[in-house]
Amino acid sequence: MTQPATHIARLLKWGRILARHGALRIIEEGRNTPPQVRRLCRIARIGTIQPKEPDYAGAFEAIGPAAIKLGQTLATRPDIVGEEAARNLLALQDRLPPVPFEGIRREIEISFDRPLEQLYSQFDTEPVGSASIAQVYRATTIEGRQVAVKVLRPGIRERFSADVETYEWAAAHLEALGGEASRLRPRAVIANLKRWTLRELDLRREAASASELADSMRGHEGYRVPDIDWDRTNGRVMTLEWVAGTKISDMGRLEDFGVDRPVLARRLVLAFLTQAISAGYFHADMHQGNLFVEPDGTIVAIDFGIMGRINRRARQWLAEILYGLTTGDYRRVAEIHFEAQYVPSYHSVEEFATALRAVGEPMRGKPVSELSVGQMLDGLFAITRDFDMQTQPHLLLLQKTMVMVEGLATALDPQINMWDVAAPFVRSWIRDELGPEAAIADRVREDVATLMRLPDLVRRIEDRFPPKGGAPEQAPLPHVELIWDRKRRRRRPHWPGYVLAAAAGALGAWGAAAMGWIG
Repeated sequence: MTQPATHIARLLKWGRILARHGALRIIEEGRNTPPQVRRLCRIARIGTIQPKEPDYAGAFEAIGPAAIKLGQTLATRPDIVGEEAARNLLALQDRLPPVPFEGIRREIEISFDRPLEQLYSQFDTEPVGSASIAQVYRATTIEGRQVAVKVLRPGIRERFSADVETYEWAAAHLEALGGEASRLRPRAVIANLKRWTLRELDLRREAASASELADSMRGHEGYRVPDIDWDRTNGRVMTLEWVAGTKISDMGRLEDFGVDRPVLARRLVLAFLTQAISAGYFHADMHQGNLFVEPDGTIVAIDFGIMGRINRRARQWLAEILYGLTTGDYRRVAEIHFEAQYVPSYHSVEEFATALRAVGEPMRGKPVSELSVGQMLDGLFAITRDFDMQTQPHLLLLQKTMVMVEGLATALDPQINMWDVAAPFVRSWIRDELGPEAAIADRVREDVATLMRLPDLVRRIEDRFPPKGGAPEQAPLPHVELIWDRKRRRRRPHWPGYVLAAAAGALGAWGAAAMGWIG
């Protein structure tokens, strides 16, 4: 188990990098920042020169791969980092210099226990993509198929594990301070980051995610997922069909293809809605580098390391919320928030509906080009603060993906109205899922399932409360504190120790900087 001093040393090191990029200032000056965090920020920036304009994206890129993923998560949370920082983090590039090919070759051969030449007849040594977790290469299988090969960077799992452990430690102490830090649930944010990252670090799971998404979208025209080569896929290597298209952001090539960009924008939005609302399983990393367009206008998605899943009840709430916002039924939207227990019951439904109206009315009937997404999100997050709404971890990925889809759709068609595109789809889904026929079918299904559970319930009750008789029941035993529990209680760390350790670490780091040991 990592010692607190190690976590503090890492945080101070990262804090100094943030300070050199001017990224600590927003934390120090934040009105909701706990005093303890402000003091640690001051210690971390001792001896550094902060630029006037902060570069949050540059700071996270300088810290390393795990920080890049954390920065991408925080880019969708202006309620935590502020609107300025969130905007800057949206430009965060998940690109790192590639590792030498010999390391990649070694990873492939060790993972398959076979020479590279027995798997691929041709393998480019220069990557076509180099991200924080993996590198992608073009290759040809021994059967002659053109494929893309994704390979994890050597040692990346160990580095991620160490960094995320420190994130968890810091988030737990931050949340324990209470107040606004507790409401924003930083531990849940890090837990989601860890869950997403662990999926990305197992390429076999990514391949399974691609296969599942392909099945759920098989009947959706104009959208597809590349085929997986399972014989050349394992936890560290994934091989899939090579996509012969152009990136969705390459407007010049789209024009050469003769693709109708407004039609493509609507197709993208409807593909996302189909995944999120109809299937409850969606591609949660739909940025411009992960979407290609084939000459016939078909959208092809790649990179399935981050996927979102929403259960049926949450999808019903989501659909009703979207439909209520498009039709101006703010009362129903407010009621759903209370039914889902997103808003504490001691607040007023009517007041919450009025607050929603203040945010929703300026958006209705206008193209995205005339709206400020930043102002809209700022208004929504202000509502969450005013009505004591806790962060809903299961909706974080959905929110992040919606922002990405909106940005891409707007780039393709500046006049697109997201609400007008979404309304018919959501209306149809609500009619099918929440109409009288669906309600009756759901009730019959639930009642039959309840009846089927009765025999098992009776057996469990009998097991829990057997007939009296036989040996007498054992009298309650006295509580005895186990020795390892006592040791653990005695060793419980205290904040004064953390502060002394942080001060010592900071003085050491300042001294090293003064002597030219640290860049």
